[in-house]
Amino acid sequence: MNNTRLFKKSLLAVTIATATIASQPALSAGFQLNAQSATGIGRAFAGDAVIADNAAVMARNPAAMALFDKMELSLGFESITSMIEVKDATYSSGVYNPANGQSTPVSSTSANYDDAGDTSIAPNIHLIVPVNDKFAWGVNAYSNFGTKTEFDDNYVASEYGGLTDVKSFNLGLAGSYRVNEQLSFGAGLDLIYGQGTFKRAVPSTNSAAYLLNVDKADGWAVGFNLGSVYELDENNRFGLSYRYSPEFTADDDAGQKVTLPLPDMAEFSGFHKIEDTKFAVHYSVQWIGWSSMDTIDFENLDPSQSQLGAASSTYQKDYKWQDGWRYAIGGTYYLNNDWTLRTGYMYDTSAQDSLTSISVPDSDRQWFSAGFTYHIDSASNIDFGFTYLMGKDTDVNESLVLPSTTSPTGYAFTNVSGTTHADAILMGLQYSRSF
Repeated sequence: MNNTRLFKKSLLAVTIATATIASQPALSAGFQLNAQSATGIGRAFAGDAVIADNAAVMARNPAAMALFDKMELSLGFESITSMIEVKDATYSSGVYNPANGQSTPVSSTSANYDDAGDTSIAPNIHLIVPVNDKFAWGVNAYSNFGTKTEFDDNYVASEYGGLTDVKSFNLGLAGSYRVNEQLSFGAGLDLIYGQGTFKRAVPSTNSAAYLLNVDKADGWAVGFNLGSVYELDENNRFGLSYRYSPEFTADDDAGQKVTLPLPDMAEFSGFHKIEDTKFAVHYSVQWIGWSSMDTIDFENLDPSQSQLGAASSTYQKDYKWQDGWRYAIGGTYYLNNDWTLRTGYMYDTSAQDSLTSISVPDSDRQWFSAGFTYHIDSASNIDFGFTYLMGKDTDVNESLVLPSTTSPTGYAFTNVSGTTHADAILMGLQYSRSF
């Protein structure tokens, strides 16, 4: 394979893998944005594996379905607005010498970018059906993730930025069993569908200029989740859940395939309503197994249809992410029969370690959340939740070696270095009813 074809194959693999990582379900600080319920958004998801104030709890812990004695329905949507900035950034290009591995800069320019974020909408629906005082079952559909990151086509570092537009959907079926007044167990299956559009471009000044356009790569995967609930009494309970996430494979119409491992998750939650008051406190600790995101495998399935025009081959892209943790605490105030108020705070640790990227901005994050429930009547209510998710500045330094007919060595290099910062606003609206 000649150098140009090798470069094209490698860059497309990096493009798809980078964009797909930003899209996956259950990604925590790697831009995981939960979209299960407006009530969760309003308390930073503190205690969400055990509070069980509506049917959306089955998405966090299937055992909590045992806490309902009537059929419960919840449906709503979440808006996710990401605000991504690249600042103090410099883009450099020059000559690369493969004989000694050295790069000689020739030119440099600013690579700052004000806002590469966008707004996505993620719907959700959850239904819990108690069969008797022992068994319950439920079905749900929701988006674990939906976001869009886009740099202008004329962005100077277009091979590092580009377009990432991704949606994922989770279809779930679960059941619960109450062992006794204190202990309940649950289990569920997850059918996961993902879809994404990704674009990157090599600088037009280089002879290897090539527009990468991966349109609506999609695929399916199957996972499962387990959970338990222990009730000390009606005002105090604990929940523990585990979610197994499978390898996920996405294909596009041009014959490209990318396979990546998704992280498993475990969560512990507690809920305590203070006796003789209108106030409750709740909390969660969640572990996300990001260390499974070591490498991403790429395969060119159909050379005759591929943009690459190269022989079928495989490629691995290193990411070397680290396990993440989320620590959340919140409070609920039962104001009266009509209104319930809530708030929460979460600290969310970064999935990235030494390898960072402008197309997947990542850092430790803080969640500041508030929300309310308005009880329409004794059987139905409306929830609203708001979260401001605040990230930290992260240093980025990325480089590529490109084949070039204008370089005296036959190769050029590009580099972008600077600082990324990513914040987000989450808002959710939800209707719930018991039957």
